[in-house]
Parts: sequence; C-alpha cells; structure tokens
Amino acid sequence: MACCAKIILTISTIFLALNFKTLVEGAPEVPCYFIFGDSLLDNGNNNDLQTKAKANYAPYGIDFPNGPTGRFTNGRNTADFLAERLGFEHYIPPFASTNGSELLEGVNYASGSAGIRNDSGSHLGDRIYLDRQLKNHKVTISRIADLLGNTTSAKKHLNKCLFIVGIGSNDYINNYLMPEIYPSSHLYTPNEYATALITQYSQHLRTLYEDGARKVALFGLGQIGCIPAEMQKHNTRRCVGSTNDAIQLFNSKLKSLVGDLNTNFPDAKFTYINMYSISSVIGVVSVLNRPCCKVLETMPEGQCAPGETPCLLRGIYLFYDNFHPTEIANRIATNRAYNALLPSDVYPVDIRHLIRTNSVYDE
Repeated sequence: MACCAKIILTISTIFLALNFKTLVEGAPEVPCYFIFGDSLLDNGNNNDLQTKAKANYAPYGIDFPNGPTGRFTNGRNTADFLAERLGFEHYIPPFASTNGSELLEGVNYASGSAGIRNDSGSHLGDRIYLDRQLKNHKVTISRIADLLGNTTSAKKHLNKCLFIVGIGSNDYINNYLMPEIYPSSHLYTPNEYATALITQYSQHLRTLYEDGARKVALFGLGQIGCIPAEMQKHNTRRCVGSTNDAIQLFNSKLKSLVGDLNTNFPDAKFTYINMYSISSVIGVVSVLNRPCCKVLETMPEGQCAPGETPCLLRGIYLFYDNFHPTEIANRIATNRAYNALLPSDVYPVDIRHLIRTNSVYDE
C-alpha cells in the first residue's frame, strides 16, 4: 500500500511539473507582478534584519535550486509557483536585493513575522510590516518613474501588473494568540479583533490602489487552528476549533471587503483567494499534523533546527516546520488559486480570470 501511494504521488507530482512547464513558455501573462505578505511569501527580505524569523539556513531550501534563500519551506513558495504559472522566466526578487530595470517586472516585499498590525511579531525582532512594505513600494514607484521618464508612465505600467497580498497570519499566531506577550486578546473579542484588522487592512489596500494597483488578489488565512504549533500548544492532535472560528471571522470580513472594493473602485479588480477552503483539501498530501523537519524548542520555537536532516518523503507532508507548508502544498494551493477547482476556492474569480479581465468583472 505504501508503495502504491508513492507511485501515485510521483505520478501526480510529474503531472503538475509538466503542467507548469507548458505555462512558462512564451511571454508572461502580465508584464509585472508584485508581492506583499509574510513568511508564506517571503523569499529573502528578512535575511539581513535583526530578527529570529529567518529561513536562510539549512534545512530550509533543501529542494530549492539555490539552497537556503530565506524561503520558509523546503523549496518554492506560493509566490514562486505563481510566477511560473504567469510565465515569468525567473522568480520575482526580494525588495532587499532588487535594483535596475528588473524593478519593471516586479518586486517581492513580503517579510517573515510581518502583520497588518505594526506590533505583530515584534517579540521576534525586526520585520517589515504591511505599512513598511507599502512605503518600500513607493520607493519602487519612484525608481520606476526614473526608468520610464515620469510618475504618470510608472502608474500606467503598474495598472497592468498583478498584485498579490497574503497577510494576517501573524496578527493571530504572533499577536492575538499570545496573550502572555500581546494585549490584543484582552482588549478585543474575536469579532472585534477581526473588524479592527480589516479596517486597518482596508486603508492599506486603498493606498495600494492609489499607487496604481488595479488587479489585486487577496489571500485569506488558512486553517491556523490546524498548524502543528497550535495543536501542540493546546496538547491535541485535532484542529483547535476556537482558533479556526476566529480565523473564519477574519476571512468572512475580508471576502466582504473585496465586494466593497470592487463596488467603490470599478476601474480595479480585487479577488479573494479562500486559503481556508483550499488548505482543507490539499490533495496528495497525507501527513497533516506533523512537521517534516526537526523543530526548535526555544525561540524561534517551531522553526526548523539548523543543520538537521528533514524527513525524506517531503512530498507527503503538509507542513515543513510547525507553521509553514511544504513545497508540494504550496504547489497545489497555487494551482487552485490560479485556476479554481471549486467555486468556493475564490470570490469572485480566480487569478487566471483576474488578469485576463480588461474592465469590470463579468456578471
């Protein structure tokens, strides 16, 4: 039985790899692609920060061509796979090392432990929270304006780009769910906290719109109650229902926000990627509640222990460490975000339709 499972997994992985290969031939589907978010999308922005939230050491990157780069997984993350699906010949570089004309194709601003709130993740050290990422984007816009001749040309260029934002996990994992460090859970009910997060998030997204973004995919939060770190904290092998309930409050309000943004900005296109739903049926992955790598028991607790050999069958694990998905999970999730498998995967459209729609959403 184990042998058959390996064969099925191998066939599935080969099929997905071939599917990606055919999509990277020819010109990219969009001229540029910008990424905002946290460690699920970070590809090196935290490497030189004074923070414990880093992944530029082995065994992170064990399956990535360049080894450890700052990606919080064994190989490629969602931002990488989406670059492949869009047809880019290379992955979008981190803001920390982007310069020259490569800015025209996009920048990755994501930062491990970053949140919507400025204080989320602060106990781990420095991080580039969403407000700082947007300020970095303004620097990029200025540089693009220099390359193209003026700000108007820069904004017109940005109108054609895809923007993805995946943030909010640390506002729970490294804030609301840590009452011994952060006061938020003492000040807000779960519903009040979700409302406060969405209110702040909405302001940031309006800034992104004002800076030229017109095609924006917002990634909702996955089932944080099911990550190994949360289950271990509650001493259970089952998903923590109260945590998932809180996450769903945030996701529901984010989905509603997408509707409001599309109504208020008819010349823009926003969509919601339902990572909660997608992560609940992840496909060929079979080990759901244990990390692939040996994790640290002291801060940064739950990240991979440096230099330790991870599990061999990484293709059957959902989590690489106590927080972050494996490459195969990232691949499958990106497939669903780009080309929805179920109607519940996205609202109102998947990324494939988002980038191909020229005006308002089709009814």
